[in-house]
Amino acid sequence: MKNLSIFNKLVYILNSFIATLLLLSLLLPYISPKTIPVFAILSLFVPFLIIINVAFALYWLLQLKKQFLMSTIILLVGWLFSTPFFKMTENNSSLNDDIKVMTYNVRMFNQWKWIEDDNISKKISDFIVDQSPDILLFQEYYNLEKQQFKFPYKYIKTKNKQDKIGLAIYSKFRIINTGSLNLEHTNNNIIFADIIRKKDTIRLYNLHLQSLKLNTSKENFGLPNPEKLVARLKSGFKKQAEQTDVFLAHESTYTGKKIVGGDFNNTCYSWVYNQISKNKKDAFVEAGSGFGKTYNYWFPMRIDFIFTDENAVVNQFNSYSEKNSDHFPIMATINW
Repeated sequence: MKNLSIFNKLVYILNSFIATLLLLSLLLPYISPKTIPVFAILSLFVPFLIIINVAFALYWLLQLKKQFLMSTIILLVGWLFSTPFFKMTENNSSLNDDIKVMTYNVRMFNQWKWIEDDNISKKISDFIVDQSPDILLFQEYYNLEKQQFKFPYKYIKTKNKQDKIGLAIYSKFRIINTGSLNLEHTNNNIIFADIIRKKDTIRLYNLHLQSLKLNTSKENFGLPNPEKLVARLKSGFKKQAEQTDVFLAHESTYTGKKIVGGDFNNTCYSWVYNQISKNKKDAFVEAGSGFGKTYNYWFPMRIDFIFTDENAVVNQFNSYSEKNSDHFPIMATINW
């Protein structure tokens, strides 16, 4: 610090603060939001913290200053002990008997015209036809008769008979069992279906965890002040933790082959992700490349996931850039 200019001293102080936040974020997967809900908010900003720390490390390195070590060491620790933020390689191998699984939050097929395009529903349908998944998991599905996806089997669950919004599982394989976890005090839910493929029974879970209901295009995300924003985030993350407990209790009763996918409304640096991903493979980590971005926001956020049990092999993973929703679809090819 002694040999730094006044400007660089200020930069170093800011660097220290941002680096400390990133270091603290390494604890996020191990602390339940039910214990310290305000701490869980940090999980949304980890991608931003990583990018800023990379910038700080480069800033000091270009000046040949030893201060580059602080951010560099913390980034290295994060790279060794947390889920990858960016993947350099991808697995492009594929087998003829792979299962192609897609998950897609379709935002009710633009029913309320968030996007100024009357053809969003058809664009989503055409995209799915082009990609031809074997299994399709929808969140924020809007149950309209005009939405006819050409799959022989399906399970659609809304909160009650009057609702048209819910979750859907479409399958090219026979469905022999379905169910809903019927999450309480929320519009979100978790459903499942058991399919028969060859001689195997595979359980499909479709998760849509508690929505944070943030408007990313407005100041304070559409809330009147920062205090209201923090309160909403704390409440949302606590509900996500409670819903995760419900899911884990249900999942523990099934020990066969499984695929878990959906919109978690939280990042891969969260307690929610850490709990659900235990004893599973994250398709992006196994075979993805780049950021794996799944939410249409200015910096990379991965909040939609596909997991398999540990015995599965993930041969391919793709995240798409179609802007037909506030989420991007992702697809994995899986085999056992």
